[in-house]
Amino acid sequence: MQAPVLVLNANFEPIHVCNTRRAISLVITGRATMILNGRGEIQTVSRAYPRPSIIRLEHMVKRPRVRVRLSKREVLRRDNYTCQYCGQRTLTLTVDHIIPRSLGGQHTWENLVAACPACNHRKGGRLLEQAQMRLLHPAVEPPASATYLFGRHLQENLEWLPFVDGW
Repeated sequence: MQAPVLVLNANFEPIHVCNTRRAISLVITGRATMILNGRGEIQTVSRAYPRPSIIRLEHMVKRPRVRVRLSKREVLRRDNYTCQYCGQRTLTLTVDHIIPRSLGGQHTWENLVAACPACNHRKGGRLLEQAQMRLLHPAVEPPASATYLFGRHLQENLEWLPFVDGW
């Protein structure tokens, strides 16, 4: 009953992942329809209910633009676990402020990059020009695509791919 179920908006846009119990209750109450059942049935005393893999809401839900939460893990993921100064891939990456906090730099997507410990130490509390370093790629906020948001569930739910890949 805890298996993830992809929830699609009325226009088939992926908006959420819920558990099987919640998905079945949405289908039973008529607030959603089942799009794909790839998991068999749940048997109750009086009836059998299909276990949905993907459901679609009956009415359009307006949601604000989804943004990726700023965290160390997401910065490393955005930068493909690669130092943005030397291009090295290592397990001990750190997050560096392009404009150091001590010089007024903010804790934002545009000011954070993945850096290996050696490059982070070499740059220190200086600006890029002062340290004579440059970025391999500009630091920007990652787009909140459905593949990016629901990617951790895709390995075990490949049937979601046609619905998530286009967004």
